Amino acid sequence: MKTRTRFQLRNQYLILVDIFLTVAAVVGAFALRLDDLFRIYLPVMLWVILISLLVKPAIYYLFGLYRRLWAYASMNEMKVISLAVSVASAVVAIILMILDALQLLNVPRLVPPIDWLLSLVAIGGFRFSLRLVAEARNASAKPLSRYISNVMVVGAGDAGALVVREMQRNPQLGLHPVGYLDDDATKLRHQIHGVPVVGKLNDLGRALDRRRVDEVIIAIPSAGGKVVRMVADICRLKGVPFRTMPGLYELIGGKVSVNRLREVDITDLLRREPVQIQNELVSATLTGKRVLITGAGGSIGREICRQIARWGPQMLILLGHGENSIFEAMLELQEDFPSLPLQPVIADIRDLPRLENIFNSFRPQVVFHTAAHKHVPLMESNVEEAISNNVVGTRNVCQAACTANAERLVLISTDKAVRPANVMGATKRIAEMIVLDTAHRTGRAFSVVRFGNVLGSRGSVVPLFKRQIAHGGPITVTHPDMKRYFMTIPEAVHLVLQASALGQGGEVFLLNMGQQIRILDLAEDLIRLSGLEPGKDIEIVFSGIRPGEKLSEDLWEEGTEYQKTSHPDIFRVEAEESNVPANLSGIVDELDHLARANEPSAILDLLDEAIPDGNVHGTPLPVLDPLS
Repeated sequence: MKTRTRFQLRNQYLILVDIFLTVAAVVGAFALRLDDLFRIYLPVMLWVILISLLVKPAIYYLFGLYRRLWAYASMNEMKVISLAVSVASAVVAIILMILDALQLLNVPRLVPPIDWLLSLVAIGGFRFSLRLVAEARNASAKPLSRYISNVMVVGAGDAGALVVREMQRNPQLGLHPVGYLDDDATKLRHQIHGVPVVGKLNDLGRALDRRRVDEVIIAIPSAGGKVVRMVADICRLKGVPFRTMPGLYELIGGKVSVNRLREVDITDLLRREPVQIQNELVSATLTGKRVLITGAGGSIGREICRQIARWGPQMLILLGHGENSIFEAMLELQEDFPSLPLQPVIADIRDLPRLENIFNSFRPQVVFHTAAHKHVPLMESNVEEAISNNVVGTRNVCQAACTANAERLVLISTDKAVRPANVMGATKRIAEMIVLDTAHRTGRAFSVVRFGNVLGSRGSVVPLFKRQIAHGGPITVTHPDMKRYFMTIPEAVHLVLQASALGQGGEVFLLNMGQQIRILDLAEDLIRLSGLEPGKDIEIVFSGIRPGEKLSEDLWEEGTEYQKTSHPDIFRVEAEESNVPANLSGIVDELDHLARANEPSAILDLLDEAIPDGNVHGTPLPVLDPLS
């Protein structure tokens, strides 16, 4: 069966149309200005037509008027048309003024302004008529499914209006908007794109009772987790399916569209109100710079790449040990940022000669060091590997960055580095010391950003819980009072970029992680988002605290004072910036020697000695359970 194709006039034919419209505008301008004297000025008019035909299409081409799909024309295209027509008319007017001054051509002064107005109406009007024709054809298109879903849109802002407009333009989606809900009182009882704003967010329950609604769409990218949770709870109670737009930080560099709608995830329930980033500061740090990210294939590293890409770096160097993850990250970035120069590099940060070769070849100006082993139980059983990667690898990165004269380096650290009770946390604390020591010795803008758990990262608790739910349970939680700081990956990276711009050298920055969340509450939310009930459909069992774990985490030492920065969600701990052993280089050398000699017990003793508040050796070896 033949499908109806979207109406579209090929752009090469637009030049012919523009030639006709340009001639018509000049003729119209002379006719309106001269009336009875029109015939006398015919030779002059022909010269003006010739000049206009030589100038205007060329300028229209330079402004991209022949490279756009006018079936999707919007206000941005209207601005481009207005600017292109104005510049073209101004150039023609200047040429005519010069010819008049040279007494070569006498053109009535009102002809150029009238010609500009007629050209604007003709050029712009024709192009927007293409959009009207396309929309008319779309409106007559049949839905892909016979069933049309009535949609209530939560949020009548820009995102909600764009989503509704896309539903109306594409009836084949089978989505019919029946109303908005928004807390802005000025929008109540008004219509946006012909769809009424029927109430506030708190009216959602009543709106679902009174109207036939088949689906609810949350179209507020800036909404915090409380709003998403409220909508999700009401929809679940009423038995109405619901989807959401991604959060604001997820949409960075992307566009709002129906294609971005997805099921509500745990990250939506926990996301917080967005804070405005200091654009000028971040831009000065990243725009036009060569930026290298270690661990670029990991969840944090990939998001850093994604968000840095929108700032227009000169080059993005993706360094990682796993070829598959780097390849996937490269494909994603090429799709979203096709003009961005990318350089994928497969290397191990433990290989110093290879690392120095890479840094000297690409001369990165900014380095984000995310590569690390982070799984707590695994590192308890693989102490030597934790040392060689987290400690020696970090020293190698700092050394290579200094050799290549990198201006700025940021280490991504963890709350487990505070009063470390496990090998992973202790090695990250030593890594912090290495970066701070390098900053103090060299005067470079090397700094540390420390934060808690990020939702959905590889090896985190959320993917584990999802697998357990998919298997029918039970979900294993170590302790009913186990709490952790959580932040979504886009939120964390958003603040990391801001903190990196604040760094002048030797700072430890802390991200405001909000309140700690009970792991038990997280598990129950995930079960409900899966359409099941905790304790009824999926059991939750408590497995006991594992070696190296604490009931709650700390972002800084007890009693430590922290300083505010220019960003409300970023703090600085000055006390820890100077807490670097004088013999740090010798400690790292000895740790490296013990790791090569396979002496885990001696490594633990040295870690406790080097970190006064650490208690790594007192942690018993774990019993590894892949489902715990």
